[in-house]
Amino acid sequence: MSDSANPAAETAPESAPETLQEQVEEHEETRRKKFGTFGGVFTPTLLTILGVIMYLRLGWVMGNAGLVGGLLIILGAFAITTFTALSMSSITTNIRIGAGGAYAIVSQSLGLEIGGAVGIPRYISQALAVTMYIFGFREGWLWVFPDHNALLVDLAAFVLLWAIAYKSADLAIRVQYLIMVVIIGSLISIAIAAFQGSMTEPLTNAGLWGEFPGSPEHGFEGAGFWIVFAVFFPASTGIMAGANMSGDLKNPRHSIPKGTLAAIAVSLVVYVALAIWIVRSATPEELVSNYTVMIDKAFWGPAVLAGLLGATLSSALASIVGSARILQAMGEHKVVPAAGWLGKLNKAGEPRNSMLVTGGLIFGTLMLRDLNAVAPLITMFFLLTYAMLNAVMLIEQHLDLVSFRPLLRLPKWVPMLGLAGSLVAMFVIHPIFSLIAVAITVFFYYLLAHRRLPAPFGDVRSGLFVSLAEWAAQRVSEMPAATERAWKPNLLVPVEDPTELRGTFHFLRNLTYPQGTIKLLGLASGGELDRLRGRLPRLDRAFRTEGVFSAWTLVEAADFGTGLLAGVQTLRGTVFRPNILFLPVPTAPDPEREEDLGMIIRRTADHGLGVLLFCEHPKARLGRRQVINVWVRDQSPDWELSMELGDLDLSLLTGHKLRENWDGSLRIITCVEDEASVEEAEEYLESLVDLARMPHVRVHVHNGDFMTFAGRAPVADLNFFGLPDPVDFAFVRRMVETTHSTCVFVRDSGEENVLA
Repeated sequence: MSDSANPAAETAPESAPETLQEQVEEHEETRRKKFGTFGGVFTPTLLTILGVIMYLRLGWVMGNAGLVGGLLIILGAFAITTFTALSMSSITTNIRIGAGGAYAIVSQSLGLEIGGAVGIPRYISQALAVTMYIFGFREGWLWVFPDHNALLVDLAAFVLLWAIAYKSADLAIRVQYLIMVVIIGSLISIAIAAFQGSMTEPLTNAGLWGEFPGSPEHGFEGAGFWIVFAVFFPASTGIMAGANMSGDLKNPRHSIPKGTLAAIAVSLVVYVALAIWIVRSATPEELVSNYTVMIDKAFWGPAVLAGLLGATLSSALASIVGSARILQAMGEHKVVPAAGWLGKLNKAGEPRNSMLVTGGLIFGTLMLRDLNAVAPLITMFFLLTYAMLNAVMLIEQHLDLVSFRPLLRLPKWVPMLGLAGSLVAMFVIHPIFSLIAVAITVFFYYLLAHRRLPAPFGDVRSGLFVSLAEWAAQRVSEMPAATERAWKPNLLVPVEDPTELRGTFHFLRNLTYPQGTIKLLGLASGGELDRLRGRLPRLDRAFRTEGVFSAWTLVEAADFGTGLLAGVQTLRGTVFRPNILFLPVPTAPDPEREEDLGMIIRRTADHGLGVLLFCEHPKARLGRRQVINVWVRDQSPDWELSMELGDLDLSLLTGHKLRENWDGSLRIITCVEDEASVEEAEEYLESLVDLARMPHVRVHVHNGDFMTFAGRAPVADLNFFGLPDPVDFAFVRRMVETTHSTCVFVRDSGEENVLA
């Protein structure tokens, strides 16, 4: 017995390397063109963290919170980003990460749909961050040259940065080396001031734990601990700058963990040292009222000012380079429109097309002149990305798949704290923008989920769902066997020739949609086995396309009856087993097949399977798919309603499902020979309809002979009858001729209950 193979293999792109040797050769070919740990990861990450907030807002943070409160804010913010960086690093050591940084990590774990849902807003926010950095540079520039035109300063900075990034990532990194020298110079200027005695301010109670007076632009109305935390937190969110270069690294598995964690460690030391220095070098009043206090207290102020300008430029440059590569990676995977064009690289490996689009987006936002209204949203998308990275790590750890063998192993509390910290930080900083960010991400996921993106790599989603299914199966096995409330149609459909199912395809689909399932049991022998193995997957996909979960299994057997019985017996031991056996009746009398069907129906009574014996009218077929008749046998003289309805449960449940999906009507009919029982029969059926919660169902009771009435009963496209025991195939065909319609003969399994 062979089950369906993973269809993911069919969707792999033709350009993917076919052998491991080709992958190694491709890897070796590209290594020579790419960056190492220091230039590709450490430098952009460190320079992004040591940004404008360090120069212009660290003093204000310490003035509000005091030394102890300020250090708590710094350590809390860095704890969240460190946990996230550890999760990202661990995952990176387990996969062959491509371009796109966090987008690539999430996509390879949870699929392109979730990766794209995170990657698209992250790309946009990364581009918007460039505009914010340029505005920050402009403020510093105008502090030195107040007569310069603000728009021209912005445009000049943008053109310079974009031209460097467009030329090559190599040039951008060389420029960042220069900026790093400038920033180191600013820190040296501060260190000289400290050694020369600038730290003369005594630590009062207000200096240890601040009074949180607020900011000058708000008239010092006061600010709480979390408001100050929200102002500082974006300073620590530069940890993805190096990971964004994942597609340009010689060895991302080695460089991303080392470079990112080293940059976080160095920047944390710098922030703590600066916090202690600034608290001892200025009064709390100076700290909260003067954003440039660090420049004033340094040994040589111009060096710190140069560091401020350099920090904004380096952050902007890293964001331009990184965002273009995120867009290129999404284009390569067909996540975004114009994917073929955006996913292209030039001969030097530069994403020139994506850089053009990114430049246009940044230029457009520069023309808006003010992004303060959406600035918190940028931070929310960064934090949402961090939350997803930690969630991916948690999922991978809990699935405990053999494929999860990271070189950097973490205890489970690390991603758990990282996830919790990221979510808490989101809603502490701005609850409304947090909800907006989540809503935008969900919206993008909804769009991408309907596109069925072909992924060039495997992910762990199947493992996740298998684990959930296994957990659920274990819980189900421990519960009582009664499934009346949880019943849904799970059909077992024997298939010898898929062509024969064309006439019943929509009937089966409408019987099971949306929550039911179909198990296709292929029955073949000899040379037919390979042919059926090739055709069953197509039929399986057809049902799935129509919104019905389907699976297929192939049984090799000498004859129909033996093979079907073997399949039924085997599937009985599965947790999610079929509960209805669908059996089509041959259009012409076939004694051998009828004998097999009779044997199957008798034997399956012991296997908890209901039976639908389907006999199609050769001309009417399913008619207009509007009207359904369910026939109830004469129960005279005892028309008392009970929980045991015989074969009527499955007839009503399947009739109800078809009526809903056909948007048609349902009629319940009975024929009584005793006129005195007519009223009782009507009451019985009315009560049944009421208790079964089946509104808009018509009831019809006829007094007279059943066979005589069947030929002139209210016309229907489909008639349901109880299955006679033993099965009389002559009677079955006679009812099809008499009612001039397709008929279904039903036997309950005992697990159905229309009154449940």
